[in-house]
Amino acid sequence: MRLVHLDLKGAAPRLSYLEQVFPLLSQLGANGVLIEYEDMFPFKGELEILRSPYAYSEEDIERIQQLAEQHKLEVVPLVQTFGHVEFILKHEKYQHLREVERFPNSFNPHLPDTLALLKSILSQVIEKHRRSTWIHIGADEVFHLGEGMDSKNWMSHNKGDVGTMFLKHIKEVLGFLTAQYWGLRVLMWDDMLRKISVGALRGTVALVARACPAAVPFLTKYVESGFEAVWFASAFKGTTGPAQAWTPLSYHLKNHLSWLKVMQAVPRLAPLRLQGVVLTGWQRYDHYSVLCELLPVSIPSLAICLQTLVNGGFTEEAKRKVLDVLGLESVQLEQSTCEGRGAFPGVEIYHMVEQVNGHLKESILKALEEESAIKGWFSPYHRKHQFGNPRNMESFGSKVLKLHEDWESFVRDLRAQLERVYFPDTVEEWMEENVNPYLDQLRDLVRDYR
Repeated sequence: MRLVHLDLKGAAPRLSYLEQVFPLLSQLGANGVLIEYEDMFPFKGELEILRSPYAYSEEDIERIQQLAEQHKLEVVPLVQTFGHVEFILKHEKYQHLREVERFPNSFNPHLPDTLALLKSILSQVIEKHRRSTWIHIGADEVFHLGEGMDSKNWMSHNKGDVGTMFLKHIKEVLGFLTAQYWGLRVLMWDDMLRKISVGALRGTVALVARACPAAVPFLTKYVESGFEAVWFASAFKGTTGPAQAWTPLSYHLKNHLSWLKVMQAVPRLAPLRLQGVVLTGWQRYDHYSVLCELLPVSIPSLAICLQTLVNGGFTEEAKRKVLDVLGLESVQLEQSTCEGRGAFPGVEIYHMVEQVNGHLKESILKALEEESAIKGWFSPYHRKHQFGNPRNMESFGSKVLKLHEDWESFVRDLRAQLERVYFPDTVEEWMEENVNPYLDQLRDLVRDYR
């Protein structure tokens, strides 16, 4: 299986965009989507507080599954069940369930209310995904586990450690799922299991090995622990920096080439078999961090990565298919650029973000800092006290006004394109983070100049 991860805890696309993207995924070689809903799921009843104001409706969730079916994509919902639960624990209502009171990252596994809450969250999500044969329970990066008072007491009474405590909670979650939903298969990330002994690990889930492809030592350990199947998780975006705006193509291609090497080693580890690959595409590092690369910006990377997996390398055939499907003339891996107009969903956003990323900051700083007339006759001091010589001001005025007008008109177009794909909160956040810090300096100068 080749699942493309849709991380909806930031920049969740409108349904109309997914309608364009799903056929593309299928064309490029994906046969499933891993959907991490977080606050975009239409939780109801007690759980309604968890919904974002722009959450998908129940009809939307149904439509997503119909689209997936139409394009032969298996839907695997992802529900975090231990760490990365800021979208739950940030609410006062659930604050008492934190492992460490100050931090909203991880659940306290010793409170009965934690499991009760998880059962109702899982039930609501699974009820709306009755065709799915898999569910992913997250369980990565359970920060601060073992630091809360309840955990410290538990460890001293039970002579246990963080690992046994982690497994105890995961087994409770699995116990609920296997009793309640017969035949539903469970995936989880493997990073928390890497420190746990073979004896403790006797397997009950399919593991998704993540992070560095130096995974062979871990795989050997999983074989000894009785696991029969493993998944790998590569990344097509969202792993090169929390505020990354442009996707580095060669970095992600190399990541997939490394995983292909690990895949070639799997047959030597029989009876372990490789069941699937998740191409992760993080949209935020956690619920509180800024947005990283938008989906339209990373489609060339996704296409390259998928085709590399399909062809066992970035072969000529893979390259040709990527260019054909995306309507591009060429791809410059080292420069992370694509030549040609392109014909993929959101290609306008792709080109416009490239402009913002490459020229906005540079052109504005150049105008403001290198123009000697501005430095000499229109300094912060002149602007604060509102005086200046019109003769010198006119020498830079037309240039600055033109630059301002050009960028404002560009940004209006960019905003319109973003609004077609994203909800207003995403558009606002992206502009605030990537455009306004520079454009506002120019706006202020123009205002003072006038």
